[in-house]
Amino acid sequence: MKFDHLRGGVSALGLVAALTVGAATANATEGYFQTGYGTIQKAQAGAGVANPEDAMTLSVNPAGLVDVGNQFNIAFTLFSPSRDVTAGAGGPGTMLPAGKTKSDSNYFLMPNMAYSRQIDSQSAWGVAVYGNGGMNTNYPAVFGGSMCPAPGVGLFCAGVSGVNLEQMFVTVGYARRMGDISIGIQPIVAMQKFRANGILSFAPFSSDWTNLSNRDNDYAFGAGVRAGIQWTIQPGVRLGLTGTTPIWSTKFDKYKGLFADQGGFDIPGSVSAGLAWDATKDLTLMLDWRHIFYSNVGSVGNTSTTLGVVPLGASGGPGFGWRDVDAFSIAAAYKATKDLTLRAGYSHNTNPIRSQDAMFNIFAPAVVTDHFSGGASYKLNPNSGIELAVGYVPRASVSGFAMGGQPVRISMEQWEASVGYTYKF
Repeated sequence: MKFDHLRGGVSALGLVAALTVGAATANATEGYFQTGYGTIQKAQAGAGVANPEDAMTLSVNPAGLVDVGNQFNIAFTLFSPSRDVTAGAGGPGTMLPAGKTKSDSNYFLMPNMAYSRQIDSQSAWGVAVYGNGGMNTNYPAVFGGSMCPAPGVGLFCAGVSGVNLEQMFVTVGYARRMGDISIGIQPIVAMQKFRANGILSFAPFSSDWTNLSNRDNDYAFGAGVRAGIQWTIQPGVRLGLTGTTPIWSTKFDKYKGLFADQGGFDIPGSVSAGLAWDATKDLTLMLDWRHIFYSNVGSVGNTSTTLGVVPLGASGGPGFGWRDVDAFSIAAAYKATKDLTLRAGYSHNTNPIRSQDAMFNIFAPAVVTDHFSGGASYKLNPNSGIELAVGYVPRASVSGFAMGGQPVRISMEQWEASVGYTYKF
């Protein structure tokens, strides 16, 4: 039996790693973190810290592993963000073309997979692979502003412009129940991929212009730890708390002339809390909160207003100017029949981007703040089931000024649809 447990875990891990390689991500709702990872979480607008239902609890609270049994989950999300920048009429010294410019590359496929196994009645372990988040823009080579030497040379006078960041997490967790309290811990290994194009016009502002733009994909690797607790306050009422350290990462050497601190790009830490209440035997209500420490990562949190004073890529150099994000989710799960569970959720997060940093965030217009979602889980038989989720993020925008005092507005809208499959052993 022990051999079967180990063989099942290794097989699941191999499948997870193989299918996730090459997955793409774009801007998610909470800055560049996703709002929910598994299909059940996505149907509930990210809520679930205190209400574990599948092995993807590893993406929010490892303590929940002791409650989900032996199962394997796999899911795919089709994510569609619409990003654009609108610039006002520009005089001398402006780069951006007047009017609206839309980003291309509007569809992304994001997989996630997880496996959990009970060790005994009081402990369990699991493994998960998923995309933590990312950012993507791909602006065409439109007619440039007055600073551009020729027509049709791009948003920043240097051809097709934009960035692509992808983050993949691989994690193994352990949880143990002690009376009414469960605790869990999991190391996390992360891989990041980044590329920037069409920003060579910023070379005079860079500490190393040869490693600023058009350097193809670069990779960074890092590690951190997540720990969590779940407390059954009374029957039907659960409290969940979890925290993740920063993912301390190697640097993007090919872009050390862009990112502050010579290419540094750690993944920020976060803390979360959740409350779940079984209001009836068929209805569970959830309330979650998450705080993401974006301001602690220089390349993300440093203000962009020092551009021209402190070089790009230097220690303490300009960043995106992101503030920390607080996200609040409310959700409900209703067992309509013994096989069908209906889900709905809403989340709101604070906007990380201020108007003073609008120009730099043309590359990463993560300005959206609201997320509406719904979905369902259906048992095909006692051992397997499918999950569906859809989400909509209304358009939001931030206005500011670009070079030469040119008015600029960045905006985004998002859609996503997810389908998942669960097999219980």
